[in-house]
Amino acid sequence: MESQSYKNHIRYYPPHHFVYYPIIMTFLAFSVYFSCTTEDKLIWTFISGIFIVLFCLAFMLRQHYALTLQNRIVRLELRYRYFTITGEKFEDLEHRLNDDQLFALRFAPDEELVPLTERAVNENLSVKAIKKAIVNWKGDFDRV
Repeated sequence: MESQSYKNHIRYYPPHHFVYYPIIMTFLAFSVYFSCTTEDKLIWTFISGIFIVLFCLAFMLRQHYALTLQNRIVRLELRYRYFTITGEKFEDLEHRLNDDQLFALRFAPDEELVPLTERAVNENLSVKAIKKAIVNWKGDFDRV
């Protein structure tokens, strides 16, 4: 498996990104075209509206369900890893970091997690700064 870094950590889901969305966008483009060029403007406008709703719903639901669950799992993983390394509860530091900072810390390997967490808390590091500060990137290949 390829190693993961800041430059390649974005992940695509081919059925959604490269099949479903192009198809729905093509149908939407045709329905908008027909709503502007045919005599049946009302029905084609309605059909265009349906495709817009389908596109938005598919995107929102797929993202919402997966990310909500993933966020819970990442928090639990960080708590477990931090406790395993230090013997202390991560919750004491967790409330001082925002969600995005927490999620960026998941890429830090065990030997970098504690110092980087302390830096993130003390210096209020941005997500980008946290990710760039990681020397040995710990890949997260199972996320959605």
